[in-house]
Parts: sequence; C-alpha cells; structure tokens
Amino acid sequence: MSSATFETLTADNSAMLLIDHQVGTMNFGLADIDALHLKNQTLWLAEAAKAFSMPVILTTSNPNGANGPLFPELIATLPDAQVIDRLIINAWKDPNFVAAVEATGRKKLIMAGVTADVCLTFPAISAVADGYDVYAVMDASGTVNQHALMASMFRMSQAGVKIANANMVIAEILADWSGEFAAPLGKLYSERVPNFGFIAAHLAHQSQLRT
Repeated sequence: MSSATFETLTADNSAMLLIDHQVGTMNFGLADIDALHLKNQTLWLAEAAKAFSMPVILTTSNPNGANGPLFPELIATLPDAQVIDRLIINAWKDPNFVAAVEATGRKKLIMAGVTADVCLTFPAISAVADGYDVYAVMDASGTVNQHALMASMFRMSQAGVKIANANMVIAEILADWSGEFAAPLGKLYSERVPNFGFIAAHLAHQSQLRT
C-alpha cells in the first residue's frame, strides 16, 4: 500500500487542461460516448473551472488541418484561456504546453482529451512521469470503441493516473454546499445534469407553493 497522503482537489491546488476538443476530432468516430454528451461534459468542466477561478489551458492538434478549431462554445466559455496550437501528437512533448502548465504553479492536473487513447493518455502518463498528480476525466474524453477505452484506462491507471469523471472532480472541489461556490455550481448542475435540474426545478416550485 502506498504511504502517500491523499490530498483532495481544491480550487487553489488544481489546473484544468482540455486537450483537442476540436470540431473535426469531435467527429472522429467516437463510439464509447456520443458527441453531444462529451461536449456537455467538457463545457461543464470549463464552466466549473471558470466558477472556481482555476487556471485553464486549452490546446489543439493540427488546427489548420482536418481537426479544425476548438468548438466555439468552449472558446466562448473561456475567452481568456491560453490556447496552445501544436503539431506534436503528445501535448506533453510540446515545450509551449509544458511551459504553460508550469506557469500555473499547480501540481494537480485535471485533464480531458477528445480522444481518450491518444489526446488524453499520452500527456497524462507523461505528466505523471514528471511528478504531477493527474486526474483523467473519462466522460469528457472519447474513443473509437470499448476496447480502446479499456486500454486507455488500464494504461493510465498502471502509470499512476487517477481515473475520474466530471462530476467526481467538480464535487470534490465544491466540497461544501454552504461554501462560496455553492450558488454558481448549483446553477451549473441544474444546467448540465438534467436530472439534477429537474429536482432543482421541482424544489423551487414547491417552495413557491408554500409562500
């Protein structure tokens, strides 16, 4: 058993890295998750990071080729986020990307990549090798089939990457519904998690009936 002490994610110790969520790669032939759900989860991460005032780095792979630009809603959500355009497949092999990560001063990295087996796996395991604590968000990442998904998760897990989903990392940072982030994150939950939104609307309606 590892002797390392678990340190929870917070708004002050984490950075968000969203890798290659481009209009072309979104149509790459994702089979383990539908593109609309992946896009929803990616925007939820981006909006949460903005609400938490966390550093966010965006990156593209070959944006002038078939992969195209980042999808516009992501840019609209994070207009001030740094965007690293690159041709190197593994984002962690691009010195500009690594320099941008180092500049955040954060050692906990929440990562999602539009293809789980390439865009996410390669930089995630590379960052761990360089001493970072990496959380791979699988439901904001996709791939061509279930075999590729399992291979991605096994390989990352074997390298020390923490496998996660969007709700897990957002709730971990939120931590307390009585805290400063409760109102903006409650709104995001209502918008991005339909069942939560139904419950919130029902409770609001019941509250109105009692007044």
